[in-house]
Amino acid sequence: MLVPFDPKAPTSEAPTSEAPTSESQPSGATRRTAIGLIISAPLLGACAGMQQSFSQLSSSQAQAPSGPPQQPLVAGNGQVKVGLVLPLSASGNAGVAALSMKNSAEMALAEFQNPNVQLLIKDDGGNPQGAQQSTQQALDEGAEIILGPLFALSVPATAQLTRTRGVSVIAFSTDSSIAGRGVYLLSFLPESDVNRIVEYSASIGKRSFAALLPDNAYGNVVEAAFKQAVGRKGGRVVAFEKYGADRAAPARAVASSLGTADALLLADDGDAVVAAADALTGAGANLRNIQLLGTGLWDNPRVFASPALQGGLFAAPDPAGFRAFSNRYRAKYGGEPVRTATLAYDSVALVAALARTQGPTRFSSDVLTNPSGFAGIDGLFRFRADGTNERGLAVMRVGSGGGVPVAGSPKSFGA
Repeated sequence: MLVPFDPKAPTSEAPTSEAPTSESQPSGATRRTAIGLIISAPLLGACAGMQQSFSQLSSSQAQAPSGPPQQPLVAGNGQVKVGLVLPLSASGNAGVAALSMKNSAEMALAEFQNPNVQLLIKDDGGNPQGAQQSTQQALDEGAEIILGPLFALSVPATAQLTRTRGVSVIAFSTDSSIAGRGVYLLSFLPESDVNRIVEYSASIGKRSFAALLPDNAYGNVVEAAFKQAVGRKGGRVVAFEKYGADRAAPARAVASSLGTADALLLADDGDAVVAAADALTGAGANLRNIQLLGTGLWDNPRVFASPALQGGLFAAPDPAGFRAFSNRYRAKYGGEPVRTATLAYDSVALVAALARTQGPTRFSSDVLTNPSGFAGIDGLFRFRADGTNERGLAVMRVGSGGGVPVAGSPKSFGA
């Protein structure tokens, strides 16, 4: 059963949906629930039975020094204090993303209609020292949970402090290695993309898989998830290669084995995946004879414009949620949100809902790791006990005009 968080996100898509509370809701424009909480009977007694790669942001962490730290900000006047740690004064893409995420967090607070939450917004400057200082400030001011940081290098600095206080962290990094006890990642993890696309491929009869992946940290994560997912579905990996600066030799090795494969995974960002496909074609592979598979990084204009990748399938959040979110963001702030802005929105909507419905155990590990999960802007997500997450993703087909859904996001998680 889906019990809505009811952040009162206005769209023209559906009628009003009320929050799980006895409070009356003010009348207004047609609205729909943009994020929901799926909960089981023991939690509320009310039930019967959500990629963008952070590569650019991560690289900007080591670029020019950040500007002067921004002064702490407060949003909302509720009793439940929540720390939000972002690199607001960082240079380049990081600072741009942080501002968009801060705006989105404040938008969630406003759309939730006066939740009992006070956001303590802190600037970490995009570095571990700043994260530690910001986290300490938020904890000293009474924060019961920390949202952020954005960068993997900063998360351990935050966790070092929160674990001594028994405070949970919902961070935005895509580096699964920094997840762990009390540190949960609300981000687009490659593992979810790979699991979804392999499972879907198996469901349409694909059994023999090949892969051509980048020889980097992202490729290593995808490799592990790919081999595990294929094994779980009873498939076999018939060809596997990784490439660095030179794609020609690995492409030739994969191309020579494609006759025994019926699906080929290419997991890289827009420019690089197009180059990988071109290298395969140059090595004699006929990519029209095999089902191409990709991750959320395929959601890129370069991919959609590539003749070689037409008809390829990739896993990604259903784009409808982000479109509706972007429309509201644009109306409020007059600009476009970064793709990861939904992470800040969903995290704030989540803590607002838990503060309203879960009492003193609202941010405990048992509540945060509820196996039924939560429904956000980008669809279903749930936190695992190890701090990683699982997302309910759609399967998209590459077309010249963009991604076309061929399988929708799941409405609930399996066991």
